[in-house]
Amino acid sequence: MQIAMSEVTTFRWSFEEDVRRYSELGYQGIGVWRQKLSDFGEDRGIDLLNESGLSVSSLTWTGGFTGGDFRTHREAIDEGIDALRLAAAMGAECLVVYTGARGGHTKNHARRLALTAISELADLAEDLDVVMAIEPMHPGCASDWTFLTQLDETLKFLDQVQSPAVKLVFDTYHLGHSPIADDLFAALVPRIGLVQLGDARRPPLIEQDRCALGEGVLPLRKLLAQLIDLGYDGFFEIELLGEEIELCDYGRLLESSQQSVAQFAVI
Repeated sequence: MQIAMSEVTTFRWSFEEDVRRYSELGYQGIGVWRQKLSDFGEDRGIDLLNESGLSVSSLTWTGGFTGGDFRTHREAIDEGIDALRLAAAMGAECLVVYTGARGGHTKNHARRLALTAISELADLAEDLDVVMAIEPMHPGCASDWTFLTQLDETLKFLDQVQSPAVKLVFDTYHLGHSPIADDLFAALVPRIGLVQLGDARRPPLIEQDRCALGEGVLPLRKLLAQLIDLGYDGFFEIELLGEEIELCDYGRLLESSQQSVAQFAVI
């Protein structure tokens, strides 16, 4: 298994400290947060990543194609172009994408706006050999980010895009609260661009409120077994955030997260 840590988890650390500590603790990859990278300097950051030996499991994020964050549709697409070029420059395994909120649109119109944008960006993604990984979210916390809250509708959205460069993020925090039918899981795995690992004590309500891996109620061992059995061989990226995580000792959290994944992977 290839294990990565998302910089979202270590919110208080700088980009430089994230790279150093993840590498020291034996992580194979890092989920880069664009804000931290921008603060550090993109060119300097890419050089530091190359020196560290860490692979970039993901670059987070681009999207907002439905206008909910006060950008125009064209501005969001142009920002997506910049993000794709950055992902290519750092050799990222994928660029995480949020469609944007439904907002005041009908769901069909929101879908059309996102589909138009992602279809345009997909051509560039193919040229740059970058995967765009669209993330569906639990309906309890999705309203500001995406209208995609179910696996079946996300797969239908991917079918409409019709690009091998567009896949999805399977985040256990968002998708692990309800059972997934075996046939849907089998159809899903070849289309996963990234697996993110998160745990929860309860379903989210408005804000994400994750807990340390293994301390929640989600069936992480079963989900990992299914993913591996069905052939997923990409990164497992740990992403933890919320009030409980903000109070943690990050060093201990990173160590315990590795131990938990190792235990889950014993099948």
